[in-house]
Amino acid sequence: MNVMSRFGRKHSGALKVRDFDFDIKAVGEDGTFNGYGSVFDVVDSYQEIVAAGAFTDSLAEIAAKGRPVPILWQHRSGEPIGLWTNLKQDERGLWGDGELLIAEVAQAREAHALAKRRVVTGLSIGYWVRESSYDEKTGIRTLTKLDLVEISLVTFPANDDARVESVKFKLAHGELPTEREMEKALRELGFSKTRAAGVVAHGLTEMRRRESDSEMTVKPSLKALSDTLASFKL
Repeated sequence: MNVMSRFGRKHSGALKVRDFDFDIKAVGEDGTFNGYGSVFDVVDSYQEIVAAGAFTDSLAEIAAKGRPVPILWQHRSGEPIGLWTNLKQDERGLWGDGELLIAEVAQAREAHALAKRRVVTGLSIGYWVRESSYDEKTGIRTLTKLDLVEISLVTFPANDDARVESVKFKLAHGELPTEREMEKALRELGFSKTRAAGVVAHGLTEMRRRESDSEMTVKPSLKALSDTLASFKL
């Protein structure tokens, strides 16, 4: 399914996320901090690599629009808590200066307090894949051009793809989580190992088998899963 991005380009697949650690000591009393929202040439848990310079076109388009990239809380589009400025690429990755709007936004004040106490320790980008290549020998996909949408403060960095919020995010954007992701999310919500495995085996696995069927068959099931998980709060 092709999706039109905010830059007017078409993308295939769902909006993706990618997590990284950042230096909590860099968070100032005024809510300012800085760090890498993405690093280059590192294979992640999805067997993907962000190539150096992958954000070049996207950053140019963002600058031309004159609109800052938002800081979201845990990738929740309804909870912006600040903004990014001075986004740039160096030899290591995508670097930027962040500002939490602690004087104006209550959630930003909470995020600031949690970051200062090292409860929140991660940055995570939300992006569309514009161009990529796949190496059949290594099984690694290299992301060569990406459209940056947002950079979030997240509780668990380093590609912790088993979190309930990550599963909710994928379902909300039309993407099926892996069996492992779904099972661990259900365990986190209180399901026993046996019950979680049963739900995955009789629900998600069957949906994956039918992914090649018509969109009308799969989409309502995705929405049902998303609505169910949306009722749970961390």
